[in-house]
Amino acid sequence: MEIQNELLFFFSALGAFNGLLMGIYFLFSAKPEHPSHLFLGALLLAVSVRVGKSVFFYFHDDLAIIYVQLGLFACCFIGPFLNFYVKAALKVGMNLSNEALLHFSILLPLALGLFLAYPRSEYPALWSEVFIYLIYGQWFLYVVGAWWVYIGNSSFLENKQTHSFRLWLLSILGGNTLICLAFITGNYTSYIAGALCFSFLFYLLILLLFFSKKRTHLLLLHPPKYGQRKISEEIESALSSSLKNLMEEEEIYKDPNLSLTALAKKLNVLPAQLSQYVNEHIGISFRDFINGYRVEEAKRMLADESPFSFEAIGYDCGFNSKSTFYAAFKKHAGTTPMKYKEGLLIS
Repeated sequence: MEIQNELLFFFSALGAFNGLLMGIYFLFSAKPEHPSHLFLGALLLAVSVRVGKSVFFYFHDDLAIIYVQLGLFACCFIGPFLNFYVKAALKVGMNLSNEALLHFSILLPLALGLFLAYPRSEYPALWSEVFIYLIYGQWFLYVVGAWWVYIGNSSFLENKQTHSFRLWLLSILGGNTLICLAFITGNYTSYIAGALCFSFLFYLLILLLFFSKKRTHLLLLHPPKYGQRKISEEIESALSSSLKNLMEEEEIYKDPNLSLTALAKKLNVLPAQLSQYVNEHIGISFRDFINGYRVEEAKRMLADESPFSFEAIGYDCGFNSKSTFYAAFKKHAGTTPMKYKEGLLIS
């Protein structure tokens, strides 16, 4: 029995330790650089701290209370990091960094206030009967939100080229769901179940990375197309100012026939250079870049109580069909033009 416990401790603790190392790797060293790597790294760190606390507390119940609180504090951020990882991986929304900043600027002070105002050492009953369920409930809601984002954008993954990425993303989503449920039901199953789920998830991800022939296709929905080829600083500087002027001052995006080649000609660069600049420096495809401006213009027209129909607004903003307008609006705004307009009227 003692040997079995030692093996259980070793397997669980090793998963948490390696999870910390992998989290640091994605935060600081993962190539190519991508916003989703930051959220994935932070997610792995938060889960590893939470799991590590559970492992040591399970085998050493005299663990200092400060370490117990540290694990619960990390638990407050697992759900948000998962949610924003999925959004960043699927490139949902144009202002993801601002959305994440808003979430964490609210969540961090709340979590700090809770832990400082009600230390577990002084309020053990309140923590075991109330706060722990609030933290787990928040975690579960963010997990549900992550699945909602995935299901709502799964059409991007319905081709063979994204099969590896879809497997990777589903492994992270499914694994985190199991970990969350394991901790929530720990009183009815085993307190160590969440740690075992995480260790299993971690080694599954390692196997996927190890056996993947194209690692970037596993980690990214749209892997970089340009390898080590770089754009000169002179071209980057020219594109930065000229492109902004064409989009914001001349509103060239309103031309429904605007193409990569036509815009590159106006900017006096090669189409490949423009495509690479948009992909690497703005972080989205050329089509999403143009449609993003069009959707923002449509939102402005809707806010100004435009007398035109939704279809007419779409055409006026540069879309060449009703279907492409609705699809782009849903992708960038997260809702339909009608619901967006209704939301403006309510507020």
